[in-house]
Amino acid sequence: MTDICSSNGKRCALVTGGNKGIGFEICRKLAENEVTVILTARNVKNGTEAVEKLKLSGFSDVVFHQLDVKDSASIAALANYVQSSFGKLDILVNNAAAIGLVITDPEELRSFKDGAAFFQATDENAHLLKGVLEEDYELAQDCLRTNYYGTKAVTTELLPLLQLSNSARIVNLTSVFGELKWICSEKVKAELNNEERLTEENIDELLKWFLKDFKENNLKANGWPLVVSAYKISKAVINAYTRLLARKYPNMLINCVHPGYCQTDITSETGPLTPEEGSRAPTMVALLPDDGPSGIYFSEMQPSAF
Repeated sequence: MTDICSSNGKRCALVTGGNKGIGFEICRKLAENEVTVILTARNVKNGTEAVEKLKLSGFSDVVFHQLDVKDSASIAALANYVQSSFGKLDILVNNAAAIGLVITDPEELRSFKDGAAFFQATDENAHLLKGVLEEDYELAQDCLRTNYYGTKAVTTELLPLLQLSNSARIVNLTSVFGELKWICSEKVKAELNNEERLTEENIDELLKWFLKDFKENNLKANGWPLVVSAYKISKAVINAYTRLLARKYPNMLINCVHPGYCQTDITSETGPLTPEEGSRAPTMVALLPDDGPSGIYFSEMQPSAF
């Protein structure tokens, strides 16, 4: 086994969904900070081109490996590659995500409320977004499989390699939409906010309940969000999962970060921030000093409430 990171004294980071947008800029910023970067993407061509782009910018210590966060064989192959090529992992940035809806009228979305459509995506404004955003059960399932179960599967597979690091960091990309204020159900909010008693099994049960209510058109009746609903729930449970992990692995710094409202594919290029600006907070959290916080939600650069 060739332990490249140990031999050159550099930390080793892995970024999911690193071929474009915020993920790509996180890869760039980590490379700027003398970190060896494993850029992952589902599409081999896109991922390879992203690495070449970084190498042309002068970052030679960036490599590509294919990863589909919904495919257990792909995740296992990635873990084997990291182990055989690097020996350990110091930083895991879980960035890959799905929005859980279709933007049917991007132009209307961009013009909505001065381009702040997603920040206006409240249940009260649901009627204003009709014909602009479309959600269905299959998209909701895919959103949860990617954003929560995919993140959890990748993290679980890579934890043994992270435990070999003396400065392990896990950064879960989340969203302002993961804040509990978007959920009307006091029961759901109480469960997700109960740090002492919450378990992964509890989260699984909540997600089953959510999908059942989505399928049966009972979201409103049971206090779930009506607009961008699967995405909001997926990020709320990512926040809860982050705190669970931080409690379970006190020797690591494990945090979640809302990067800001950025111009990316997911937002149909709306939002005031560029992907480069959106990468600043996740990179900062990935490079926290050893006495930094763990189990925290950062809203952009600042610790915030869940």
